[in-house]
Amino acid sequence: MSTKRLSRGFKDISFSFVPHPVTKDLSVLGNERAIARSVRNLIETIPTERFFQPLIGSDVRGMLFENFDIDTADEIKDQIEETIAIYEPRVDNVDVVINGQPDRNSLEVTVYFDIVGLSVPTQSFTFLLEPTR
Repeated sequence: MSTKRLSRGFKDISFSFVPHPVTKDLSVLGNERAIARSVRNLIETIPTERFFQPLIGSDVRGMLFENFDIDTADEIKDQIEETIAIYEPRVDNVDVVINGQPDRNSLEVTVYFDIVGLSVPTQSFTFLLEPTR
């Protein structure tokens, strides 16, 4: 008999570090927004960047300096999906869509995913990946 995983409520602090106007506490991200922020942080983290957890992250930033073609886009897509599958157990049914923008020297990445155990619609967020110099 298989067991169904249930999620509980998730909270995380906002990286803006702007205090709440009334309570003066740090702003909190809840459930969907907290998980979406976690997924994005995983994608943008470079391996060896986190102390005591050197394996966490993806090599997407390193791939941005390659000449852009369909193979590079597929490699980046696979890297993102693999990173999320390994390090974020709260999400399922991950799909990544990459739209190359060679004129702007960037990639528009849209990540779609379902949150395990929460009855919410499929989540998505879009961000730009650009090489830094």
